[in-house]
Amino acid sequence: MDFRYLGAESTIDLDWDDPWFSKFRNRNLWRQYDSPLNVFLYVEPYEVRVEIIARPRDVQKWTDVGVGALKTIPVEIQEEVKQKVADFFAENLDFTIDDAPITPALDRVNFLERTLRTSTVINPPRELNAASATLGVIFLHPTTGYPQEANVTWNHFIDRVNRIPGAATDEAGPLRFFLMPDDNVLWWKNFLKNPTIPTLVDVQAPPSFALRGAVVVSWIALAAMVFFVVRNGVAAARGKGEWRRAIATFAALLAIAAGSFAANRSAGMNDQRAEEIVSALLHNVYRAFDYRDEETIYDTLAHSVTGDLLTETYLETRRGLELASQGGARAKVQEIEMLEVVSEDEGAGFRATCTWNVGASVGHWGHIHQRRNQYIAELTVEPVGGVWKITSLELIQEERL
Repeated sequence: MDFRYLGAESTIDLDWDDPWFSKFRNRNLWRQYDSPLNVFLYVEPYEVRVEIIARPRDVQKWTDVGVGALKTIPVEIQEEVKQKVADFFAENLDFTIDDAPITPALDRVNFLERTLRTSTVINPPRELNAASATLGVIFLHPTTGYPQEANVTWNHFIDRVNRIPGAATDEAGPLRFFLMPDDNVLWWKNFLKNPTIPTLVDVQAPPSFALRGAVVVSWIALAAMVFFVVRNGVAAARGKGEWRRAIATFAALLAIAAGSFAANRSAGMNDQRAEEIVSALLHNVYRAFDYRDEETIYDTLAHSVTGDLLTETYLETRRGLELASQGGARAKVQEIEMLEVVSEDEGAGFRATCTWNVGASVGHWGHIHQRRNQYIAELTVEPVGGVWKITSLELIQEERL
């Protein structure tokens, strides 16, 4: 409650049995989060989430979660309370995707602190007032692409709450709902005409062995032709040879030089080409984290990173995308902006000092949490099995923008 708005006399009706329901008569002074219960449905290309916000005190009316007549919830019992609340919702969640009943997996359950603008996880734990203590419970189900519809039928209402705020959210934004006993389905239908399905991009192939061989041969041939042009030109100038032969040799030199230049250009590396390769590889690295299954993430990362670097890349990238204030929720990358790539040849590949920005977001509790980071790193990229892969990565700087 923001008391700065109390510039004039206002009346508040105090509820001595449950302070949560104490309320100003002036509607403009009501709390930002007026309901003790919320239900949210999030539909993304590779997962569908159901998020529930509830007070343990209210859940206690449906099943014993251990808060009973407590005035405070001490830290010592909070894990047990969290598990009991999560178990209750898991057993009573009526959830379907494309008309098929779904038993989603429990992803996280945390005590939340709800402010005027956002909801954050309480960390480290502290003793909580039982009247205001609020839990956020997240269930998820992995999918492949977008389903056609998803529904949550809500059957648990609090006597003093005649409607439960909620929302169904996809990439087009949230569709607000108010669930009531006679209108208790939180639904989502696929009205997206051109949904965004994150996919891997093609990475240009390294120069083939034949092309590299052609470069070497062309330079040898070019050196030989220079010798013949000089010899024939000198002979013609001294009258010991024909100018026609010298001119023909020179024309052959130009042809070989053009071919050598084209081959060298195809096989050579510059900053622009290095940027295209690094940008595509990093795009595919971040796209791997659109998936939830760890095995699938590793398999997708293997397209861009060598085996020795897989685990390190997995852990570092995951850490960079997790939001500590949201209990470890993983943001989804929306944008990768390459700012600078300075490269130099190294063996069959190249080493590059790269600077890039990553924009990511995650929807939780009816809010969109944004994150934008800048990275500077030194990467080594080499051909492995006929494709470019990152074989070494040294992070120089990470900055929250």
